[in-house]
Amino acid sequence: MTEYDGEPVPGLPGRLPPGEEILWQGAPDWKRLAISAYHVRKVAIYFGLLVVLALASGSPVGVGMTVAAGLAAVGILALFAWLMARSTLYTITSRRVVMRFGVAVPMCVNLPMAAIETARLNARADGSGDIALATVPDERAGYFLLWPNVRPWRFARPEPMLRALADARGPAEILARAMAAALPGGRRLPVDRPAARARPEPRGVPA
Repeated sequence: MTEYDGEPVPGLPGRLPPGEEILWQGAPDWKRLAISAYHVRKVAIYFGLLVVLALASGSPVGVGMTVAAGLAAVGILALFAWLMARSTLYTITSRRVVMRFGVAVPMCVNLPMAAIETARLNARADGSGDIALATVPDERAGYFLLWPNVRPWRFARPEPMLRALADARGPAEILARAMAAALPGGRRLPVDRPAARARPEPRGVPA
């Protein structure tokens, strides 16, 4: 059993109210999460440089200790990424975006469509990517409370993010349609690569 086995609906804090439906659910790809959020590639390069320096100094003991430390660091970070991806579930419904995550302390963040001011798709060449959600000024959550499900380096105004998706374009298009249908006047979420932004449009403009 896990801490999420008691969920009435997987990924949601309660049952859906009448008229609301789940449009998409997904989770981060743990390998992409390890690279983008836990920086395992940069850590591996760092220890690789230390190994080169140890070899240059002619210290077999130093080389062995550096290799062991590097493998341990990369392994621990990869484990954290796997655990976080395993505990995370993103949900797009007809009325909101829900982010459930947390290894030691389970968290659940509800973002009604009306609370999403803009949405940005950052798609990579292989189809993977992230969808960052900038919220209206009255809807804010702490950066470290959301991490790693948050756009990097946006401390003053944190942006929740559906992170390290193996196929980011599909849920971005689903979110675009849900935003357009849920909000008066409609919104559009273009999904051009590498990034796209959704903005409110005048009333009466079709989505």
